[in-house]
Amino acid sequence: MDIETALNKIAGKLVEYVEDAATLSVITQSVDVGKTVDFKQAKPVASTVIKIDGDSTTIVPVRATDSGEEIDNAMFSLHGQNVSLAIQYRQNILNALIAALPMSRR
Repeated sequence: MDIETALNKIAGKLVEYVEDAATLSVITQSVDVGKTVDFKQAKPVASTVIKIDGDSTTIVPVRATDSGEEIDNAMFSLHGQNVSLAIQYRQNILNALIAALPMSRR
């Protein structure tokens, strides 16, 4: 494969990645760890969707209390860590793809 073909492939992958990266979805799930663990039984407990234009939606875990509902802080904290890692991973991949392009194509 010549350099021009390789660069065109990289540019094409970058376009695909940017299109896929338009929406970042993170779902945190839980599973009962009784006698046996069946990960197919995992249930979503928190969800975040971030769109490329900055719009975002987050569904937070709550539990019923005598005074109403309260956020499950431990699960929400874990979900926040998952969201941060997903954002960082996406940025690292995008930076690597951009770095692979020659200066004339950036």
